[in-house]
Amino acid sequence: QPENLQKNWLREFYQVVHAHKPHFMALHCQEFGGKNYEASMSHVGKFVKELLSSDAMKDYNRARVYLDENYKSQEHFTALGSFYFLHESLKNIYQFDFKAKKYKKVTGKEIYSDTLESTPMLEKEKFPQDYFPECKWSRKGFIRTRWCITDCAFDLVNIHLFHDASNLIAWETSPSVYSGIRHKALGYVLDRIIDQRFEKVSYFVFGDFNFRLDAKAVVETLCAKATMQTIRAADTNEVVKLIFRESDNDRKVMLQLEKKLFDYFNQDVFRDNNGTALLEFDRELSVFKDKLYELDISFPPSYPYSEDSSQGRQYMNTRCPAWCDRILMSHSAKELILKSENDEKIVIYDHIGPNVCMGDHKPVFLSFRIAAGAGKPIANVHKCCVVQ
Repeated sequence: QPENLQKNWLREFYQVVHAHKPHFMALHCQEFGGKNYEASMSHVGKFVKELLSSDAMKDYNRARVYLDENYKSQEHFTALGSFYFLHESLKNIYQFDFKAKKYKKVTGKEIYSDTLESTPMLEKEKFPQDYFPECKWSRKGFIRTRWCITDCAFDLVNIHLFHDASNLIAWETSPSVYSGIRHKALGYVLDRIIDQRFEKVSYFVFGDFNFRLDAKAVVETLCAKATMQTIRAADTNEVVKLIFRESDNDRKVMLQLEKKLFDYFNQDVFRDNNGTALLEFDRELSVFKDKLYELDISFPPSYPYSEDSSQGRQYMNTRCPAWCDRILMSHSAKELILKSENDEKIVIYDHIGPNVCMGDHKPVFLSFRIAAGAGKPIANVHKCCVVQ
């Protein structure tokens, strides 16, 4: 029901915009157009048109929209959509031209879709196929843009990392094989954005990282007092299902695990106190602690929510709920946002639409203030004052 879902999604999104009134806003979407691109691209057009012309966004007089819609290009297609909106009160906003290696003033509203490969205002890459051989045709990759606002230069990277193909395989080892694949891909992106081709600036990386909880540790904790039954396929002897039952209490089934089934009897454990008890199993970011910073998470796992429009708080029984959608930053970006005016720490990291169906992922947002001139020492290096 895309019409219905879009209405809900935008209403919740606009409420957050209205509450925080950002002057510069970046919106990163993944799987843009969904999995059935040809059938869905007409909805993409409506979504973009609504965002650019809606009453809620009327004070944003400049915009840049980058949509990877070229689904026929197996080599390049990432299904990423990056939107940037600039409030009329903001003066002198510049965007970096990666080809000319200089900043250009941002005016008007522009949409780029079919021509992303030739647009010098961004860098886009799809991960090599051999990163995730299990998937015949992956769409995972990243888009990077660079901005300069009030003498402060920074990169914004829209990212989509690899998912878990099978719950049973994810459960076998700790950390899982999929976590290793994501680790490799994220490392690749970070190496790209701090390599020698361009001057280094602070960066924010946000999108669907597909980070999962350590499945083995979660199951062992949730089912500590359970006995496990293994069900195998008659013809191949392959494990197709695991059933965890309570040792007493009439052998009640606590968890059923299949390739695409994670059916735990009590979903409240993922919702109570925003699922805080499970954060200790969210370990994939620890490998990057020297390069990346994240504010404390105080919202429940962002995936996989039910796509039934009447079930806004319910998780699907397909995967173990996890914080897939994140906003991460370099340590220099952290310094930037935590040193705001008068030391007011007006920083909010939360999810959108807690009680409304937003699709299988809840969007996550970060709102903060940067004091004018906060990046001045960096800006002089970047010559933001003498841009074209």
